[in-house]
Amino acid sequence: MFFTANLLAAFALFAFVSSITPGPNNTMLLASGVNFGFKRSIPHALGVSLGFMVLVIAVGLGLGEVFKAFPWAYTTLRYAGAAYLLYLAYKIATSGPMAAELHASRKPMGFFGAAAFQWVNPKAWIMAIGAITTYTPSQGYIVNVFIIAAVFALVNLPSVCVWVGCGSALRNVLQKPRWLMAFNLLMAGLLVLSLIPMLSAS
Repeated sequence: MFFTANLLAAFALFAFVSSITPGPNNTMLLASGVNFGFKRSIPHALGVSLGFMVLVIAVGLGLGEVFKAFPWAYTTLRYAGAAYLLYLAYKIATSGPMAAELHASRKPMGFFGAAAFQWVNPKAWIMAIGAITTYTPSQGYIVNVFIIAAVFALVNLPSVCVWVGCGSALRNVLQKPRWLMAFNLLMAGLLVLSLIPMLSAS
């Protein structure tokens, strides 16, 4: 069948809940909002949403089947993603004063870096595979894959921007270096904790 209004509404709810809840992307966007402000974090947020849209399309058009045929490839990707997340956690934990105090010598994650990160982000893969396998009608499948991807991007962008906005709002609270250090250590810890479900999954 093609998409019905009820199915599309159900999927939009799934997209919202999975996009707004904590995960590696949102943790990094919150930290970016604190350290760089809302405006400088916009390319990061756009990269997350559009990069994830491309990932959903790729999964829908057959990449998921490749991983079924070659499970080792998915396992390799998972552990490469874990290693990269640990590196990002280290970078967040060792962040110094806010960017404005360093005359903008530090830079937030850019559009292409954030888009590329989706390919090693465990939560992004779970969301993409869940969307394709659960909500995509078989009739008119190719068109429906693109509808799924587009709706996800439209819902995801404002959702992740909420996290950037929250981080930006905390900038005044975290002006003191010790509070900023504590915040960055907390975000780094949460990023590491987000790995546990992925690494413990079969």
